[in-house]
Amino acid sequence: MKKIGLVGGTGPESTLMYYKELNSRIDSLTGGRSMPDIAIESVDFRKAWRQVSSGNYSDLAGYLSEKVNLLKQSGCGIIALTAGTMHIVFDEIEKETGVSLVSIPRAVCDEAKRRSYKKVGLLGTIFTMEQDYMKKDLVSSGIEVFVPEKKDRDLIAKRILEELELGIVKEATLQEFNSIIEKMRIENGIEAVILGCTELPLLLNNDNCILPCMDSVEIHISELIRLSASEDNTKY
Repeated sequence: MKKIGLVGGTGPESTLMYYKELNSRIDSLTGGRSMPDIAIESVDFRKAWRQVSSGNYSDLAGYLSEKVNLLKQSGCGIIALTAGTMHIVFDEIEKETGVSLVSIPRAVCDEAKRRSYKKVGLLGTIFTMEQDYMKKDLVSSGIEVFVPEKKDRDLIAKRILEELELGIVKEATLQEFNSIIEKMRIENGIEAVILGCTELPLLLNNDNCILPCMDSVEIHISELIRLSASEDNTKY
């Protein structure tokens, strides 16, 4: 099994989910015989967020590339970013480091195709909702992607940054998000909603959401586990 490298800290709550789930699920899948070697390079979230917010993508790519190179040097054979928003410079990081990262958008697209969805809603940070990096694989595969209207996008972004990034989960916020999703179901005919920010599963899941959720964390982790097994032909 190859060592797994994670660029974490963006934000800390989702990094914890990755670490815990990779360990517990691989331990379970191997019948208690094995847990993965994992290395985490944690970034300064505030610094990375300022770079994203100011559009300073060159510095962001350089900063994240430093972390990826450290993971590569530590012997990681599988490397991934633990935040959807940081995929805004995904191509630049791969170019700078020569590392083929395990992509969240690509994994989500593969799962949407497996479920035969034709129309999906996308929730996430303002950058995830308004830019193309989380949508382009889906659109290229013939899947229509819809985002909330502007005022709802602003509300979602505010709740992510001021609540979920800090581990704060409120029932009132859940109700707000479900109202937005219901509006998209009626107006756009979406069949499911993509939780495109890795903190959103703290709030939404298939038990409390009015539509099926495509949890980007769960989907990404499953892909990391699949790759860790396939790297040495391990069968779980």
